[in-house]
Amino acid sequence: MVDLLLDAGALLGESPRWSASESRLYWVDIDAHRVHRTDPATGTDEIMQLDGPVGCVAPRAGGGLIVALKTGCALIDAWGDAPRAFGEPVLAGLPDQRFNDGCVDAAGRLWVGSLTADKANPHATLYRVDRDATLTPMIGGLMTSNGAAFSPDGRTFYHADTPTHRIDAYDADPASGTISCKRTFHQFEQGNGRPDGAAVDAEGCYWSALWDGWRIVRFSPAGELIQTVELPVQRPTMIAFGGPDLQTAFVTSAGKNLTDEERKGQPHAGGVFSFRVDVPGLIQQEFGA
Repeated sequence: MVDLLLDAGALLGESPRWSASESRLYWVDIDAHRVHRTDPATGTDEIMQLDGPVGCVAPRAGGGLIVALKTGCALIDAWGDAPRAFGEPVLAGLPDQRFNDGCVDAAGRLWVGSLTADKANPHATLYRVDRDATLTPMIGGLMTSNGAAFSPDGRTFYHADTPTHRIDAYDADPASGTISCKRTFHQFEQGNGRPDGAAVDAEGCYWSALWDGWRIVRFSPAGELIQTVELPVQRPTMIAFGGPDLQTAFVTSAGKNLTDEERKGQPHAGGVFSFRVDVPGLIQQEFGA
């Protein structure tokens, strides 16, 4: 059973991240320029208003947050503090791009990708952000970087370029932070939802939110579809696991660009939803800076 956790009315809700130490769910509304901190136990939702788009967020090992903004990354030392730049603003000269989806690996590095409004000329990039603020390009030629996640042993990296309707898998080296041997993990049919944000559970299964697909899907490590969770919104954006036992799934969604008729059929579009799962998620890694 899917529950409405928060009727947030987000324009573009994204990047749910569970903080076990705080028992809070962090997430962002990219287009409203907001970072949210939600207490699932009480429904309390705190909002940090920023000056521009915020593509993703992750807690830091030493406290505070790392955020990917429009042109580069920034650190927020404590809730409510102003972001301070971290690393080069690599997208500063690319007005058609902004940062988007990201995840943190076991070594405390942030993997974050961009998207481009100019889909006819795919030149968005997935970067690895090391703890010393070095940004290394990892995958180029993208339209919308999404779905970044690692297998439990850190040796498989998953990634989706959303408009291709495809999820790819790579061999990953946890020590060096390199990836290789790209292959197709799953190819979706056209017109029935596109792979957006994702998470991996303790069995190594990959969960993907399908934009315009009204559902979350779960794949085995071999790429076999093994579970579908229908949602009351057209545009789920990303999934994360949390709660005391890591067996609550949290799903963000988008409410922008819906017609009046579409909105009637999904009055809680832009909300945050939750449902219970049989297999727990993985402990969410924190950025190491």
